[in-house]
Order: sequence, then C-alpha cells, then structure tokens
Amino acid sequence: MQKWFFDLRSRPFILLVIAFIFVTILVHFEITAQFDESVVVYFQSILGNPGLDLLMQSITEAGDIYYMLGFGIILLIIRKTRRIGITIMILLVIATILTGYIKCGVDRDRPNLEFTGTPFPIELSPDTYALFCEGGFSASYPSGHAARATIIGIILGFSLSGLFPRGCYLLLLYPILMSISRVYVLQHFPMDVIGGAILGALLAGIIGKKTKLYKINKNSKT
Repeated sequence: MQKWFFDLRSRPFILLVIAFIFVTILVHFEITAQFDESVVVYFQSILGNPGLDLLMQSITEAGDIYYMLGFGIILLIIRKTRRIGITIMILLVIATILTGYIKCGVDRDRPNLEFTGTPFPIELSPDTYALFCEGGFSASYPSGHAARATIIGIILGFSLSGLFPRGCYLLLLYPILMSISRVYVLQHFPMDVIGGAILGALLAGIIGKKTKLYKINKNSKT
C-alpha cells in the first residue's frame, strides 16, 4: 500500500485529478442523470427488509463527521497512533470543507424519493453541506460520507499493512459499504459516491505522503 501515497507531480495524482474532473463534468452536464435515477429507483423498490434496512442505515450513520472526528481524537491521544490520528484529523477537516465548496459549485439536488423502508431509531444525520450557498443541505455531489470513508479505509489500511499485509485490504470494504449505503438510503446518486471516493483517495494519497505516514511501517516489508 506504500504506492497509495504520492506527491503532487506524480502519475497517481494526475490520474485521480483527471478522473475526478471527468466524473464532475458528467454530473454537472447531467450526462449520467438517467443512469443515476434508474439506480435509486431500483433501490427504493427493494426497501422493506428490516434487517437490511437497519444495517444500511447503521453503516451510513457511522460516516457522520462527528463520529469520525471522535475516532481521530482517540488516535491522537494515544502516543503510538498519534501520527495516524493527526493524518486522519487533517484529512477529515480538508475533505469536509472541500466537498462543501464543490457541492456549492456543482449544485446538484439529492434524490427526490421517499425512504419507505424500516424507520431508523434515530434521525439520519445530513451529509456535509455546501458552504456559503443557499440550499446547502440538499446538495448532493460529491458525497462527503464516501470521501471520508475512503480516507479512513486507506489510512487505517496502510497503518495496519505492516502487521496484516493482506488482511489490511479488507478495510477497503468500509468505503464500499458506505457508498452503497448512501445510495440505499436514497441520500445520494451513484455518481455522487463515486466522485466522493475518488476525492477521498486523492486527498489521502497527498496528505498521507506529507505527514510521512510511511514511517509507522518503516520496519515492515510494505
């Protein structure tokens, strides 16, 4: 996973920037609108399984910024995980602010469909809202939950790669499940979470390199 961190002039950085711009253009000009609508309509049609509904709602709620910041603070307090905590805290703040600004620029509304599945015991928290623009809570692209989950998956996956060279990749299931859950609960379109995941990978790669996170695995073979 060492290659997942990169400099600004590296090939991975350029490719991820191009990918994010490409997806953003597709969304802005509504090129994928029919695909997005068909997917969320399908998910609405399969709602009603209590176990699956509550599972997806629980996963999506775990992506709330406050829970993630709390997790980052815990890592920051523990001496052995302080570098990981610093990296995660920086990334969460940057991702939250950046997705907010991009939402404001793209100005795409969330799916206009009612969640008809099993009610969640607590109200689901809203995604990162668009900063300094009207109607921010209804802004959809890119998904802040997907961006933050991708950041957590990559940073924690790399941090554990020295101890679990293969098992660490299982942490990437977290952003995948988070992205699926955001579409399942009808809070986002598929392209929203794809864009968010790309942005999260881009930020994690840059900041992970800047904070020299690789030092925690300096004695490993990764």
